[in-house]
Amino acid sequence: MDEDREIGRAEAKAFRLLTLRAHSEKELRAKLRAGGYTAKVIEEVVRRCLELGYLDDETFARQRARALAVNRLAGNRRIAFDLKEKGIEAELIAQAIEQIRGEFSEEEAAGRLLRKKIRERPVASLTEHERAALARSLMGKGFPTSLIFKTLKKTGEEGFHDDDGE
Repeated sequence: MDEDREIGRAEAKAFRLLTLRAHSEKELRAKLRAGGYTAKVIEEVVRRCLELGYLDDETFARQRARALAVNRLAGNRRIAFDLKEKGIEAELIAQAIEQIRGEFSEEEAAGRLLRKKIRERPVASLTEHERAALARSLMGKGFPTSLIFKTLKKTGEEGFHDDDGE
């Protein structure tokens, strides 16, 4: 009976966590472990959440990749790192990135982020130090160096055009 009560408490905690936001299986396990629940209780609760469809790493990966790509304008490397850190398998990571990039390319994200950072200043007016800072910033967001230089060059040649409605 005591174990049933413990499972009920752990299940309630899991449901509360999953109501607030989606979690990966690894995240949920870690939070339940931090709550002091035993491995047996955690296994039972995770099994139940999976069974009910409340926990789904594939859906979580797609949603998280979309949020990072569209809302935070992250590059593929940053998205992959984030999902891996959350315990998502490499195959699901690749699928999630491929899906979001079919809708919103990494080039678009880099261009939008660059325009957001420089506002209405023309790239040509930026100092070498400012350009280097921009490049480091985009690298930190997970964009490949070649794409960063291409985006800086393209934006510099075209001038500033806020065609994204921002």
